[in-house]
Amino acid sequence: MKPRLATMWLGGCSGCHMSFLDLDEYLIDLFDKVDLVYGPLLDVKEFPDNVDVVLVEGAVANRDNLEMLHKARQRSKILISFGDCAVTGNVTSLRNLCGPLDDIYQGLSPLKDFDPILPPLLPQVHPLHHYVKVDYYLVGCPPDAERIRTVVEAVLEGREPQLTPRQRSFG
Repeated sequence: MKPRLATMWLGGCSGCHMSFLDLDEYLIDLFDKVDLVYGPLLDVKEFPDNVDVVLVEGAVANRDNLEMLHKARQRSKILISFGDCAVTGNVTSLRNLCGPLDDIYQGLSPLKDFDPILPPLLPQVHPLHHYVKVDYYLVGCPPDAERIRTVVEAVLEGREPQLTPRQRSFG
C-alpha cells in the first residue's frame, strides 16, 4: 500500500503550494509512489484518517485554521511545517502588531459582526508549533521545489532530510 500524503493551506498566500506545483515532472513520479488524499488541489471536504505525511502551509490565524491543524496532527503520522508562515508566523503574523482584536474590528466596523461563513479570528497569529508537535520544518518563503523534493523524499523513505548548504541558504 502506498503512503498517504496530504497538504493543507491555513493562513497564508498559497505560495508554498505553488512551489509544490513547481516540482513539475517529479510530481508524476511522486504520485506513482504516494496517494495524495487531501489538499487544495483535490475536492475532498474532510481531512482523512491514517495520513502518513502532511505538509501544512500557513500560520494559525482563525478558529478554522486551529481546528484543521488539530485534525491534521491527530490523523497524521508526520506533520511538516511547510514554509515560513507555518514555521515562524512570517507575514501572516504581522497582524499581531495591530493590537487587540477589538481594535482591529473597530477599524472594520461594517464587518464587526462577520457573516457566519467567515471564521472568527484568533487573538494572535502563531506558527504551527505553538499549538501542535511539528516533526519537520521546511523553511522558505516559499521553499523552492528542490528543497521540497529533498525533504519529502527523505521523509517518505524514512530518512532524516539532509539539505545541502545551498538548500539551507536563504539568499
